[in-house]
Amino acid sequence: MSKQSGRGRVAGLPEWDRCAVMGVVNVTPDSFSDGGRFFDTTAAVKHGLELVAEGADLVDVGGESTRPGATRVDEAEELKRVIPVVRGLASEGVTVSVDTMRASVAARSLAAGAALVNDVSGGLADPAMIPAVAETGAPFVVMHWRGFLEGGNVKGVYDDVVAEVVDELRARVEAVLAGGIAPDRVVVDPGLGFSKDAEHDLVLLAHLDRLLALGHPLLVAASRKRFLGRVLAGPQSAPPPARERDAATAAVSALAAHAGAWAVRVHEVRATRDAVRVARAVEGARTATHAPGAHTARGAQAADHAPGAVTPSPAPTSHRAPGADTTRPARASQSTPGAEGAR
Repeated sequence: MSKQSGRGRVAGLPEWDRCAVMGVVNVTPDSFSDGGRFFDTTAAVKHGLELVAEGADLVDVGGESTRPGATRVDEAEELKRVIPVVRGLASEGVTVSVDTMRASVAARSLAAGAALVNDVSGGLADPAMIPAVAETGAPFVVMHWRGFLEGGNVKGVYDDVVAEVVDELRARVEAVLAGGIAPDRVVVDPGLGFSKDAEHDLVLLAHLDRLLALGHPLLVAASRKRFLGRVLAGPQSAPPPARERDAATAAVSALAAHAGAWAVRVHEVRATRDAVRVARAVEGARTATHAPGAHTARGAQAADHAPGAVTPSPAPTSHRAPGADTTRPARASQSTPGAEGAR
């Protein structure tokens, strides 16, 4: 199975021929990554459209910061921030995801035109979330989550981070399915940076195959996160600020796309757009190389001239029967069906 065929499709959303790019619009005054630059509705809609123009396949709109230590906003404020932006982008034909932990915000956003609910709590923060999403039939992102981060990095202790995240995600997916959300509308997310330190995040990225084995499309959200800052920091220097981690984010996007992720969630779209397309091109080249009949004449000739290759001498023309085809060299007989092709 190729990485592309194993990437999966989410019912109710467009189907892309590669890892999709989810652009981020934070309608918050305290986002860790963009510091409230798009808090105004008009600015947020404009930014979402710019992300699409740069190559985003869908746009994730959130009205509540989930950075460690952030204080939750109330329901009325979140609705005020999110709904006009969702409506504005959906009216322009944008595929919109809503990033919320509240069932009321999810339901109102879906009614305003959103197509996907991205809940970082996987339905744990609000017991009404799963029934609300199930009733609409919308796709749902189930992220690995161990609690609100108002007090810092909650429960970030693991004996085996991959095994524990996979087991906890599996249990959460089972609860979501039992709540009525269809299996082909469930996406899983390892929750990089949520109750995890840099080493945990890197180990999870190194074992995305274990997450894909859950049998659902995979969303990877690494954009500008702290672990990338730790990776980029020198021995005697502090981590670069969030907005200087976009090249590192694009590197993770390429790795995730190569591993088979369904989508990557990013703040800066252009570099990741290019990264996932390069990953797709490499996938295509690998598939073409291993396809039946892909062994070309040039490859055969190269093999004939490789060091140690035995090149048969052409048969003497005086031994050919009258009228025989003298234009085909004798070594063409090596290409008969069943012959072992050169590697």
